[in-house]
Amino acid sequence: MRPISSLSVRVLLAAGVLAGCQTTGTAPEAATATGSGGTATAAASAVQVPARKPQSFRDWLAELRRDALSRGVSAATFDRAFANVRLQDRVRQLDGNQAEFNRMVWTYLDSAVSDQRARQGRERLQENARLLNRVSGEFGVPPEILVAFWGIETDYGRQTGGFSVIDALTTLAYEGRRADYFRRELLAALEILQSGDIAPDRMTGSWAGAMGQTQFMPTVFLAHAQDEDGDGRRDIWGSLPDVFGSTARFVKANGWKTGESWGQEVVLPSGFPYEEAELTITKPIAEWRRLGVRGAGGAALQGEGTAAILVLGGHQGPAFLVRDNFRAIMRYNPSTSYALAVAVLSDRIAGREGIRAGWPRHEQPLTREEREEVQQRLATLGFEPGPVDGLIGANTRNALRRFQATAGLVPDGFATKGLLERLRRAS
Repeated sequence: MRPISSLSVRVLLAAGVLAGCQTTGTAPEAATATGSGGTATAAASAVQVPARKPQSFRDWLAELRRDALSRGVSAATFDRAFANVRLQDRVRQLDGNQAEFNRMVWTYLDSAVSDQRARQGRERLQENARLLNRVSGEFGVPPEILVAFWGIETDYGRQTGGFSVIDALTTLAYEGRRADYFRRELLAALEILQSGDIAPDRMTGSWAGAMGQTQFMPTVFLAHAQDEDGDGRRDIWGSLPDVFGSTARFVKANGWKTGESWGQEVVLPSGFPYEEAELTITKPIAEWRRLGVRGAGGAALQGEGTAAILVLGGHQGPAFLVRDNFRAIMRYNPSTSYALAVAVLSDRIAGREGIRAGWPRHEQPLTREEREEVQQRLATLGFEPGPVDGLIGANTRNALRRFQATAGLVPDGFATKGLLERLRRAS
């Protein structure tokens, strides 16, 4: 990390005020990282913008100060927040090297929904039953869902992140890949300090600036944090009523439907049209029944309305019928793996069964270079996968399905090393 002394900050600020720098423009928001309320690691990585230092730090800081003061942040609050600010090399390293993008979904679930975490979740549910039931009654979000978010985000408050939020956001806003996005989050963090909800030395979080026991980004905090305990502060760091109330309010705002489940594990019939196993393709549950989709273990498909089918491990892995509440979870973090982890952990906390079918654990993850090669070879063969960006999204999966169909394979769109070898031979 590169320290910037308190005296240096004061000198830089004074020079900047005299210079009267212009405010920079902003770009459309990109989602950000890890385990943060309303954001997504996967979506964040999609924005591959080179790191930049648009100005000297002195000019940049003076411009930020001017913008903050125009938003109602006092000079005293700003100067206190930046008195000992540090640009952290570790933050830059983590932003540029997010290992989770090279993990298979089952590897992530092994830790996110471990037996120990499920057991501890049941214990936390019992310990906080009165509070959770009250918050659930207020917002219509089940207690086990709230506890599952708590468990996935910070292991029930044990791993909230040790970074100064101001340091992390300053580093990313000044020299990160998504500087405009993080600048907005930094300004929001200053507004939180101005409100008195938290002191600067207690405003800690992840390397990406996600805060508290359920990891809210500052803009999400401003929009959804709740003073559930009535002490005049929205304290998602230390007050469990505020943690649960804020999380429930956010999840409800994201479209949670009271009384409905997130979905269920299912068994697909022989000959199932795997090109329809996409989150973007929904059908009435009655139609999925007609196509022969059945609940795992012989259970009936639950409920009515519409749902989609997901096969995150290809045709060899488990399948899931997901409903609107699964999408509400994804609005907290738009990753299907993350949403499945929250959903399955909530089931296990509530005493319901976990995933029954096995995953194809013999498959190894593709490196980014290999994922780009998959896309390049699909494009060469005329299957139109979209941009060569190393991200296996719906366009690439659909292109893989078209290739698999021509090769006589099950068209599940699951990118594997074996399928890459097939592409190499074909092209």
